[in-house]
Amino acid sequence: MTGSAAAPQPRRWAPGDHILWRYRGNASGDVHICRPVTVVEDSAELLAVWMAPGTECVKPVLADGTPVQHEPLATRYTAPRTTVRARWFGTGVLKLARPSEPWSVWLFWEPGWRFKNWYVNLEEPHARWSGGVDSEDHFLDIAVRPDRSWRWLDEDEFAEAQRAGLMDAGQARRVRAAGESAVRVIRAWGAPFSDGWEDWRPDPRWPVPELPADWNRTPVRT
Repeated sequence: MTGSAAAPQPRRWAPGDHILWRYRGNASGDVHICRPVTVVEDSAELLAVWMAPGTECVKPVLADGTPVQHEPLATRYTAPRTTVRARWFGTGVLKLARPSEPWSVWLFWEPGWRFKNWYVNLEEPHARWSGGVDSEDHFLDIAVRPDRSWRWLDEDEFAEAQRAGLMDAGQARRVRAAGESAVRVIRAWGAPFSDGWEDWRPDPRWPVPELPADWNRTPVRT
C-alpha cells in the first residue's frame, strides 16, 4: 500500500469538561495568563468555552503588584512582572476559537444577560494539549457592537509592543493582515457572528472550574 497515513485526530472534550485557556508571554514564553473554563462545544470546526463569573485565574502584574494597565505605556512592556491569582469579576465570557485561525471571538453580556458586544482577540492559533489550549496574545483587538459596527482596539499597545521588541516588523504585518481578515468576516457577517451565540446560556448545573496548583505545567500534546 502506498501513501501516507491519515493525521491523528485530537481527542475531543465533551460539554461540561473543564480545561485551561492559557497565554504565554511574548518575551519569556512562560505562561502568564491562565483561565479555567468549561467546554461548551469541541468539534473540528470550533472550540467554544465558558468562563464563569468568580473563576480564579492567573494574570500578570508588575513586580510590586501594580496592575499592568496602570503602568505608563512607554514602560508597560519593559517593567519587571510577576503573576498573581485573582478572581474574574463581573459577568462571564463565552470564547470561540476556530482551528488554525489567528484570533478568537469573545462574547460579553451586561448583568441580566443583556448582550454587550463581541471582542476579537488577535492571537496565535491555539495549540491543544491534554489539559487545554495555549496561545500568545498579539495586542491588537477589535470590538464589534450588536449593531454590527466595529472599531480597532489597543492600537497604541500594538505599536508599543513593536517598539519594545516583542514583535518584529514581519510579525506585525501578519497580525495586521489577520485583523483585516477578521474585519472582512465582520463586514460579511460570517461565523461566528451570525450563529446566534449571543442567545446562548450556560447550563446552571455547571460548577465553576478550579484553578489547579500546576496551572503552568508543561503541556502534553494531544
